[in-house]
Amino acid sequence: MNESALLKTEYKEVPLFGRGKVRDVYDLGDRLLIVSTDRISAFDYVLPVGIPGKGRVLNRLSAFWFGLTAKITDNHLLSVDDKDLPRELKAHAADLSGRFMLVRKAEVFPVECVVRGYLSGSAWKEYQNSGSICGIRLPKGLRESDRLPEPVFTPTTKASIGHDEPITFKQVKETVGSKAAEKMRKKSLEVYGLAAGFAESKGIIIADTKFEWGALNGGIMLCDEALTPDSSRFWDKEAYKPGGSQESFDKQYVRDYLESIKWNKQPPVPGLPDEVVARTSEKYRKALELLTG
Repeated sequence: MNESALLKTEYKEVPLFGRGKVRDVYDLGDRLLIVSTDRISAFDYVLPVGIPGKGRVLNRLSAFWFGLTAKITDNHLLSVDDKDLPRELKAHAADLSGRFMLVRKAEVFPVECVVRGYLSGSAWKEYQNSGSICGIRLPKGLRESDRLPEPVFTPTTKASIGHDEPITFKQVKETVGSKAAEKMRKKSLEVYGLAAGFAESKGIIIADTKFEWGALNGGIMLCDEALTPDSSRFWDKEAYKPGGSQESFDKQYVRDYLESIKWNKQPPVPGLPDEVVARTSEKYRKALELLTG
């Protein structure tokens, strides 16, 4: 690999706000600095190796989608321009370039807003058992990876540790209030619809994705990342064939490898062979190239 993976940042010049599975977040007062590292997670665990360049792909794609969807929803992005880096962090500009977002500080709702346009992953497993997903009845006889009659909103909890768990829309209302819940569902479906149509014109099927929303000044806005290979299933439209798993441009390749070695999804977390790292990096870059040119 020509580039080494950035697994962690430590910028003592500004306070650390928090660390997610992939992002390191710093507190700038009324704003946040979000840094996309090259960490990769699977089955709710962060792997001990990273994917070189992955963070920059995620950052560029999120910025692209925030721009494209701004006509239908507010978002938290202020800038990804190096010249807007806080003065205290200019010494780290080489590391941060292409990896950071300056964002508004919203109060993020504790719900993952998942939208599914195709039957895959945990939804496929649930459908096989019950004929429904998240309590939503689906037509009989659907195959794995079939397109759904219409996109469905299937929210989950937002767990800081362990697994996100499916919840009903009623539970979302109880968690964030009816007004915010209705807005989040409506906007999630709208953003997915716009993005899925655009991506399909570029040769990518967005099978499903997840969004995070936050509250600021009485409104809601799209936060965190948007429509990346980390938060979505990106399938190759040309190779799409329902009835099984699909050729993808996301971290499914890593999940498949971990399944192949029969990892029990408990610590210790295994590393990845060089060829899996290289192939995953290639897939992420290909997604960026197809979507943004």
